[in-house]
Amino acid sequence: MTIDRQGLEIGPFDLFGLTLHPTFHWYGLIIVLGVLAAAALMAWMAKRDKKNPDYVWDGLIWVVLMGVVFARVWHILFPSISSVEAGRTAGWYLSHPLDLHDGPLVVWNGGLSIFGAVIGGALGIALYCYRYKLDMLAWLDIGAVAVPLGQAIGRWGNYVNEELYGKPTGLPWGLRIDNPPLEYVEYTHFHPLFLYESLWNLLTVGVLLTIWLRWRDCLKKGDILLMYLVAYPTARFFLEFLRIEVAKVGAINISQAFSAGVALVAALVLMYRHRDALRDRFRGRAAGEQQDSPTA
Repeated sequence: MTIDRQGLEIGPFDLFGLTLHPTFHWYGLIIVLGVLAAAALMAWMAKRDKKNPDYVWDGLIWVVLMGVVFARVWHILFPSISSVEAGRTAGWYLSHPLDLHDGPLVVWNGGLSIFGAVIGGALGIALYCYRYKLDMLAWLDIGAVAVPLGQAIGRWGNYVNEELYGKPTGLPWGLRIDNPPLEYVEYTHFHPLFLYESLWNLLTVGVLLTIWLRWRDCLKKGDILLMYLVAYPTARFFLEFLRIEVAKVGAINISQAFSAGVALVAALVLMYRHRDALRDRFRGRAAGEQQDSPTA
């Protein structure tokens, strides 16, 4: 048995004349840990909300499968700069569907997008709720609280793989990278974007969980989902300014543009859903200011 930065290798041992070296990669194990932690939080929230927590574990396979598929599809359609420089453009992926080294099916060799994972996971929850006639928006709200917990844990898989780091920095918490891109070869320490995003996601799950526990009866179903769709994309938008590995369509950073669009639309929808309360509050404040103003 061998333990190193990449994972845990068991063996070698022979099976039917073949020498096997099964390896459990830390990246995959960390992702699984994040998924299980998010599912456990969802089950706890469901039980607290007098829902059957078994639905969480029964539907987990739907969420995971859809999440992985969409995460890979997003990467194939919008590959990172390093993939493009290595010749693995969207066109290359689509024209090499059965390539067993770097092709579309080789998900263990890198190339999973969090945007695709969130879209696929949400679709998995929606399909499961539709199949079993559950309250879709209520379950999506629960999922929106738990997802950032899974993201916060899962991002540490990027640390193991020495990926998701930003531009060079002299800050004391800079991440040491052994093999930086050629244009940054003279630098050794870079912004740990995985850490920034992990901490933001922990803050997000704390805030959303507090809102769900204290004020969900005052909110409309789907509001917490919208809050998540404001919180995470907003952070991702600003972190993209520091990121080296970006996915571009022409000169456009597709992740940054998508983040800005999602955050803006979610914020507008959230305000529209509560337009009456916002209008009443604005009118009340205006009336109060008018009463406090001196008479002529």
